[in-house]
Amino acid sequence: MTDQPLPDKIRLGVSACLLGQPVRYDGGHKWDRFLTDTLGRYVDFVPVCPEVECGLPVPREAMRLVGDPRAPRLVTIHTGRDLTDQMLTWARRRVEELAGADLQGFIFKSGSPSSGMERVRVYRESGQPGKTGVGLFARAFMDRFPLLPVEDEGRLHDPKLRETFIEAVFTVKRWRDTLAQPLSWKRLSDFHARHKLLLLSHSPEHYRALGKVAAHRPGTDLQAAYDAYQTLLLEALRRKTTPKKHANVLMHMLGYFKADLSADEKQEVLELIEAHRQGVLPLIVPVTLISHFVRKYRQPYLHDQYYLHPHPLELQLRNHV
Repeated sequence: MTDQPLPDKIRLGVSACLLGQPVRYDGGHKWDRFLTDTLGRYVDFVPVCPEVECGLPVPREAMRLVGDPRAPRLVTIHTGRDLTDQMLTWARRRVEELAGADLQGFIFKSGSPSSGMERVRVYRESGQPGKTGVGLFARAFMDRFPLLPVEDEGRLHDPKLRETFIEAVFTVKRWRDTLAQPLSWKRLSDFHARHKLLLLSHSPEHYRALGKVAAHRPGTDLQAAYDAYQTLLLEALRRKTTPKKHANVLMHMLGYFKADLSADEKQEVLELIEAHRQGVLPLIVPVTLISHFVRKYRQPYLHDQYYLHPHPLELQLRNHV
């Protein structure tokens, strides 16, 4: 099985049932319309169904995880058939195939004994489940790609988690596009320059560390710098943004207009930033006003910052409070 990357679109792995494919144990699906109808306009999905791909039929007997949550067994509920080895053998092969698919992230099916990324039920000998497990395929994928953005469709209903995940996959796509070009200190520096404020909104510590990596110092190996930058970048994107972090970034941006804005304009921006910091206004409100001033006063540095447009506006990811 091969998954050839398509140019210029984000590539996301996804549990096949979330796209409406009738592959669940009862022949049904768990179609998620946000994924297909909204996010799907910007994404090429690579569907994966662990059960079908490892050779199980549709319909089939339902399964669950049992035993030690750190190394559970995958067992059918009624007949007790142990499918662990069959699933793990397939999963190890499949994640290596996916390594060549240029994925920028993966969306798993929540609660699935094969694909749940967290809080999957694991049944002990007493018969009582604890939500402490990870699906067998999901664990294999995350072990193989420990820093790649991953989520499940249940958590994507949380606006903040949805924003964090989608911002990360769009950033990873831009990074992959940079990697597709010949390595150079200028390209690394340019990528960092355009992402400075976005990185600052996630992690000031990573922002500073990434700046040091991107700075060309004599004797520094370029490939090693790219490798270090990628690791720190993916770590930074996993850090959640907060109203306080955003407010600090917005205040930093406001400083670029100190010679341009009238007293009333500056006061308006300050009030909107403070309202966002306090959780009263969504981020899109102060960002829209600052974007207006970027165009009005032709501010070149801010114009190039991905912080102002990290993903398509139509996704409305910054509209929540």
